[in-house]
Parts: sequence; structure tokens; C-alpha cells
Amino acid sequence: MYSVAVIPIWVGSAVAFSETKTFNSGIFSTFLISSIFIIAWLNLSNDVFDSETGIDINKAHSLVNLTGNKSLIFWLANLFLVLGIAGIAAIAIWQQDITVFGIVLLCCALGYSYQGPPFRLGYYGLGEIICFFTFGPLALAAAYYSQTRSSSLTCLAASFIIGISTSLILFCSHFHQVADDLAAGKRSPIVRLGTARGAQLLPWICGSIFAPVVIFSAVGIFPFWTLLIFLSLPFAIQLCRHVGSYHDQPAKVSNCKFIAVSLHFWSGLLLGLGFIF
Repeated sequence: MYSVAVIPIWVGSAVAFSETKTFNSGIFSTFLISSIFIIAWLNLSNDVFDSETGIDINKAHSLVNLTGNKSLIFWLANLFLVLGIAGIAAIAIWQQDITVFGIVLLCCALGYSYQGPPFRLGYYGLGEIICFFTFGPLALAAAYYSQTRSSSLTCLAASFIIGISTSLILFCSHFHQVADDLAAGKRSPIVRLGTARGAQLLPWICGSIFAPVVIFSAVGIFPFWTLLIFLSLPFAIQLCRHVGSYHDQPAKVSNCKFIAVSLHFWSGLLLGLGFIF
């Protein structure tokens, strides 16, 4: 799941390299490690916040459920946040520019609003929208700026693809927990749509990852090599078929989010390689 921390930094930096032919490995490494720490905070704090609403009562891999110590997980999450923010602050000091620091703070605020009180915007079905902007336009803009200290239309175009593929992971995570979401009052997209319509929507979401690459390549915004992303198409096909067959069977559909993680990782890796090539 921590590929959601890696891929935006990778693709944003790859676009920067494609356009400037320069690469600062120290900033990239610092940003990457910091992002992993911040995602660790996000995941652990979400376990804490969800334990307070009872929505995770049947979630076997919740660390709060596994340890039975909510306080420990809460403070461990905060430690990861401090470490992550410290790394981003180091980049700001290094560059004498707070732009990246400000963007990352905004990402953290949006991440908190997803499950954190009093907002809990995920319970209103807004999680995928938050995820799209946080891990798409904002994260890639920060990664690109950390390398170039400028902005890019190409990076913005790439960020929409990564934003969609990241939101797809969250979208797929709801198929198997409709009953728990309803019991906790969470109006996730799958609760609102139903699993059947959610499964019908899935091919269109997957298509929106690949189709823009063809268009952007055709008009010269993306290099031809970004069509390498189509090597990840089998994961999209597997995901759509799996959810289409088992959308209303929680025990069988529960692993679909891990297929979505594979799609996110490989499509993002290949897209970044396309820019580098």
C-alpha cells in the first residue's frame, strides 16, 4: 500500500527529468522517505479514528485491533508525521524555499480531514475526491517543484492519471465492507451506488487511466514512450473481471483493492519510465 507514497514522487520527478535533464538524488531520496513516513502516519491515524466510530470492528489488519492499544498506535502515528514533516522541512531549508513544505502541509491537512474528527469527510463519500487531489495534482506538483522550482503543464496532465489510479484503490476498498459502512453511517461511493453499479463503473475509471495517455501522446504533451503504461493493462482487466464476478460477495471481493494497488504501482512505474526514456 505504500506505493501510494512512492509513485507520485517518482512520476513528478521523472517529468522534471524529462523536461530539464537534471536530477537531484538527495532531494528525491529525502522526499521519498518523508512521504513514506507521512503515509504511515495517515494509515495508523486512520486506524485510530476508525476505531472510535466502530467501522473497523471486523477489520482484521487494523493495528488498533491487532494490538488492542489505541494510545500506542496514536503516538506512533504522530512520530511518523513528525519524521515526515522534518524531512520536508529539510528540503525547504536546503532550497531556501517553503513552496514544497506548504504543499505537503496542505496534503497532510486534506489527509487528516478524510477520517479525522471533527471533519471525517470520508464518511460523506468525499474520500476519493480528497485522495485524487492529494496524491495527484498536489503531490506531483510538489515532487516536480522540488526538482525544478517551477511548474509544468505536462506534470499537471500526468497528475490526473496518478490521482485517478490512487483514488481507484480507495474506491475498491469499499466493495467488501458495505454492511460495516452502513452500520457506521459512512456514505461511501459504493454504499451510494450499490456494488453492481460500482462494478459497472469500474471499467470506465480504469479507462480514464489509459485513454488520456494516448491523447496526450498524440498532441505532444507526453512523449511517445509513455505508452508503456499499457503494459499494466492486464491488471486493469483482472480488476474489472474480478469485481464484476464477485462485487456482492464480500469474502471474495475483499482482495480487489490489492489488485488496484498493483495497477497503481505498475501503471505509475511505467508512466515514469516513459518520461525518462
